[in-house]
Amino acid sequence: MVDQSAALPTVSLWCGAYTSPHGTGLGISALGTGLNAAGLNAAGLGTVHVEVAAAADSPSFLVEHPTLPLLYAVAEFDGMVQAFRRAEETALEPLGAPWPAGPAACHVFVDPDGRFLVVTCWGDGAVLFYGLDAAGQIVSRQSAAPATDPYPGDARQSRAHATALLPDGRILTTDLGYDLLRVWRVDAGTSTDAGTGTDAGTGLRLDQELPVGAGTGPRHLAVHPSGHVYVVTEYSIEAVVIGQDAGERFEVIDRIPATDTGAQPGDAAAEISLNETGTRVYVTVRGSNRLATFAVQDAGARLELIGDVDCGGNWPRHHLQRGDWLFVANQLSNEVTTFALDPSTGLPTTPLGSIPVGSPTCLIARSVR
Repeated sequence: MVDQSAALPTVSLWCGAYTSPHGTGLGISALGTGLNAAGLNAAGLGTVHVEVAAAADSPSFLVEHPTLPLLYAVAEFDGMVQAFRRAEETALEPLGAPWPAGPAACHVFVDPDGRFLVVTCWGDGAVLFYGLDAAGQIVSRQSAAPATDPYPGDARQSRAHATALLPDGRILTTDLGYDLLRVWRVDAGTSTDAGTGTDAGTGLRLDQELPVGAGTGPRHLAVHPSGHVYVVTEYSIEAVVIGQDAGERFEVIDRIPATDTGAQPGDAAAEISLNETGTRVYVTVRGSNRLATFAVQDAGARLELIGDVDCGGNWPRHHLQRGDWLFVANQLSNEVTTFALDPSTGLPTTPLGSIPVGSPTCLIARSVR
């Protein structure tokens, strides 16, 4: 039974999806939820709007520019990254031509100052740095140093997967194939792109490589204000805590199973996120389709699993937490499922309902600009 007094605030999201032949999505969608005068509808969500904002090819990961009305998307199967400009509040149009990335480009990160993008590629392990001009257009592309497998033996493929910003300004990327974290410094340099006068920097300079454990598969990241980093491992189904020693070198300081029951056959952990207060971490696991909640302990140095629930659909590829609400992109059941979070514990309650979206892969907040 849905508590009809639990009013869902207006929430605006962008949603990436796999399109044909890899899924049933239609491109980048604009999702909106909110209550109408009649309260909650049969889906438990009140008013729901789903509009196709751009008919892109498998835009599997998205990020908004920090200040401009722009969005960047990776076209995973085309190996491209594309900038989009808002033509209307929920409509997007390409800004310039797409830029080549690498095979299976699966994640895009934007610098908080809007100076550059980082794209990571699952297919060949490439970490790519793109300079942006003052209008947010991509103006340059550089490849970062390739990874070396720290666990020699059977031949394996480097598979870069995600990027995060550290509190000290360094960049952290995961390599799922080599079970590796890579720390980078942004080398701003003094070079400019011909014809634009824009300082595009000289890319990423490797600062440290940290093996996480053979066969773990570090996938996505969440960064605590304390500087601790939480990593979800796709293969070993764990939440790993990374901290710094006295010399500011990162090291693994804790690791725990990502669900109450541990890894099940066919499981693949997906996303990890941190709430706004830095007190709760959420992890989704595909296969057994679980949504787990962790309490942050010891000033960020330790995680404690306090419970997990069914994710409300099939194959939870990504999720987004906004205030007291958590949205799960259930890729194979073609829906975004909404949970209310208990304000005292942070635990998800019974799912309120679902928004029908074909093959959703990524959810980000849609700014009002």
